[in-house]
Amino acid sequence: MDIAEFLKRPGGAHDTKPIIFDLSVEADRTQVTVLASTHAIQHISDDYLEQLKEYFQIQNPSKVYTPEFLTLFEAYIKNIESQTPLWQHGRWAYFPWNSTIVHVLEDDSFQQVRTARNKNLITAGEQSKYYNAVIGIAGQSVGHAVVMAIVLQGGGKHWRIADHDALALSNTNRIRVGVDNLGLPKTVMTSRQIYQTNPYAVVELFADGLNKKNIDVFFTGQSGGPKLDIIIDEIDNLAVKYLIREQAKKNKLAVVMAADNGDNAVIDIERYDLDQNTPFFHGRMGEVNYEMLAGLDKFGIGKMITKHVGPKNVTERMQQSLVEVGKTIVSWPQLGGAALVNGAAVAYCVRKILNGQPLENNRVLISLDEKLIPDYNSPEQIEKRTRIADDFRKMFGL
Repeated sequence: MDIAEFLKRPGGAHDTKPIIFDLSVEADRTQVTVLASTHAIQHISDDYLEQLKEYFQIQNPSKVYTPEFLTLFEAYIKNIESQTPLWQHGRWAYFPWNSTIVHVLEDDSFQQVRTARNKNLITAGEQSKYYNAVIGIAGQSVGHAVVMAIVLQGGGKHWRIADHDALALSNTNRIRVGVDNLGLPKTVMTSRQIYQTNPYAVVELFADGLNKKNIDVFFTGQSGGPKLDIIIDEIDNLAVKYLIREQAKKNKLAVVMAADNGDNAVIDIERYDLDQNTPFFHGRMGEVNYEMLAGLDKFGIGKMITKHVGPKNVTERMQQSLVEVGKTIVSWPQLGGAALVNGAAVAYCVRKILNGQPLENNRVLISLDEKLIPDYNSPEQIEKRTRIADDFRKMFGL
């Protein structure tokens, strides 16, 4: 074998979703037999008995710590096996991208066990609304942390994910993913992680990102598909951000946006679901339109982003870094910890909005610096930050 030629082989199609098999059905057994005989299945994960035990526990919480629990559980399993062998019970999820098949509970039972530890921090009613929502997200840098935070909490069975980019090595300082994903479209990367957490999810991918041609379908669905219930904006393109808000206003949806800022987070919430007269970006960019934003050069984009975030809110090291873009660094810096903070914060906001619960309707700054750095709010430190922010504002002509 010529190893050099072997390594040049293309990777093939990007599988994005699992195949769910019911092995009590003969046709499904035949398909799995073919996969096994052709070595398409290389790994088998069968922890099904433990899943059944957890399911039985949450159905009978008052029995869990009693002496008769194991006897009751054994009787439960015996009853199941009297009707069907365990290998035909539940479902088997086949993940073609890693040649693995996994034995899992059926959808409803699976979700009950997966979210059992959420109770009663999230009530059953809240969990249902959170899970059954159709969530749209544009951008998969900070956006990836947002998606996974929502999915971990049992939110978002149905997703629409837009991003035009592929995963690069420099992205892996803030996206929790292995090097085996390098070069994959970010939409595929995220889709696979959603399905590996919840194989019953429904994920629609917009691998070209959002633009004027596809944004209406993104919001309203194809061929009568479900409309979005909420939109999360995590993209850099300011013109497309404007289009997102046009559609959000038209469809009466809330927009949640998070930006990392050093180790900190800037969370913006725009409630077009409550007030369609809400100014785009809460007016922080001034009077803007799609054409104007689309025509900005890199410096103009940086200036507008700084105007939106507010010079006084940009951390000192971020300010120092922004003026070095194109000189000593390639792009603005981002940290994995900040992505995780943003992800957790947006997941919280999305859950509150979908459940109609009280939530700030503007901007929230989540500052680890403020909470953890001694003397952060001393007069001397406040004066220093004010002086640096004034210099930064002048630099951008704001």
